[in-house]
Amino acid sequence: MELVTRYRNNPILTKKDVPYEVATVHNAGVTKYQGHYIMLFRSHRHNGRSILGLAHSKDGFQFKVDDKPFMEPARSGIFAEYEAFGIEDPRITYIDDEYLITYSAYSQHGVRIGLAKTKDWKSVERIALITEADYRNVVIFSEKFDGLYARLDRPHSEISPWSIWISYSPDLRYWGAARLIMKPVQYHWDEMKIGPGAPPIKTDKGWLNIYHGVYPTMDGSVYRLGVALHELNDPSQIIGVGDNWILQPEEPYEITGYVHNVVFTCGAVPEEDGTLKIYWGGADTVMCVGTARISELVDLCLTNSRNPV
Repeated sequence: MELVTRYRNNPILTKKDVPYEVATVHNAGVTKYQGHYIMLFRSHRHNGRSILGLAHSKDGFQFKVDDKPFMEPARSGIFAEYEAFGIEDPRITYIDDEYLITYSAYSQHGVRIGLAKTKDWKSVERIALITEADYRNVVIFSEKFDGLYARLDRPHSEISPWSIWISYSPDLRYWGAARLIMKPVQYHWDEMKIGPGAPPIKTDKGWLNIYHGVYPTMDGSVYRLGVALHELNDPSQIIGVGDNWILQPEEPYEITGYVHNVVFTCGAVPEEDGTLKIYWGGADTVMCVGTARISELVDLCLTNSRNPV
């Protein structure tokens, strides 16, 4: 059974839809703002470095891009030093009446995570660099736990497989109490590495975590999407991890592009009818969307599950 139904008019955004010069459109965070959809997408410039653009939609399928980028690498201060090679892969969390944006900041020092915020999607304020190098894929939960913010991330390690960790913060700047909660499985579809995808989605049975998993092949790595379910009151505890992937590269725009064989999500939007719009970058080149029933994704974690570690 297919759990994710691709939108018939994919891809929904390409470089041709952008009114300024870019080489790609991919890996977008997506949220709702005042009844319409906001897409914060990554684009490569022709020098290979990334910026973040903004697009708007009434229905979540047809997007119009703003005339200029929303975020570019900072030009002064501490952020300029650590964003010199580009900013990538934004995730969006609405909490405390504002939108938090986590993004990867690349420089000669490696990659670390920046945190910014906005209330109106017209201006943006950088808050802090919230990790050391080498971290990627930071997603923040939309609720606090015992008064603390919580996040999932994926630090780089040569000792242990690239895995998902959780940590907590009282103020969004300083994070601690970190622990590993989920690892790849050998000779499994996600055996090479895993990482958080969209910010977790609250359901009545737990927090639904849509993550990416990578499998090495003789023809390069394949990026797929899977799901895990975290306990509502303690997201460090994982109830179950779906044993099967929910989406893999199959369409031409996912198989061939800047990076072949990739579906990579940074955003998903739950709807009132129990469906979920999942957005993904196809082959690091275009943006795509599909729909799934939240209950079916949760059931996969509960009825066809593997151990998290």
